[in-house]
Amino acid sequence: LCFSLLLATALARAMRVVGLISGGKDSVWNLHYCQHFGHEVVCVANLAPPPGVCELDSYMYQTVGSDVIDAIAQALGLPLVRRTIMGAPKAIASNSYIPLEGDEVEDLTLLLQDVVSAHPGVQAVSCGAILSNYQRLRVESVCARLGLKVLAFMWRQEQELLLQQMINGGVDARIAKVASMGLEARHVGASIL
Repeated sequence: LCFSLLLATALARAMRVVGLISGGKDSVWNLHYCQHFGHEVVCVANLAPPPGVCELDSYMYQTVGSDVIDAIAQALGLPLVRRTIMGAPKAIASNSYIPLEGDEVEDLTLLLQDVVSAHPGVQAVSCGAILSNYQRLRVESVCARLGLKVLAFMWRQEQELLLQQMINGGVDARIAKVASMGLEARHVGASIL
């Protein structure tokens, strides 16, 4: 039912979209969905860790892989809007979001304001969230304040199905970090293909 509603919304009218990319496969795959449903991706945007930091302790942003963002934008042939993460996670136990000064979520607000300034026709934001209510609710809050729609086509889809779609689509995503049971350091660099 949830995906049916997203599909109906996606097909209602084509929009000009900014793709939030993290360097991971999910954010890039959601761009594929956007184009499949007739939306025009006009640029990509990224929040990067501060210089000299490879990985932040963030509830919102994946920073592993941030070193490949420029290459992703170039491969997609899209302009990149980028900003450094300055805030820190706050009010992490809440299922709702109220803007807080110094919260890392407000870095997303600033990034999307930069996007709208550079690309005034942007109407929607592509987001690769699948299961994190924390991320989804905060992206929705920021977008609502800026008058932007959220296109999160993978939200609550079966992860095995999504992975198989990516494999069938020839996505050569590589494991950049292991942090779960069943994966070991020897898996880093392995392709999902």
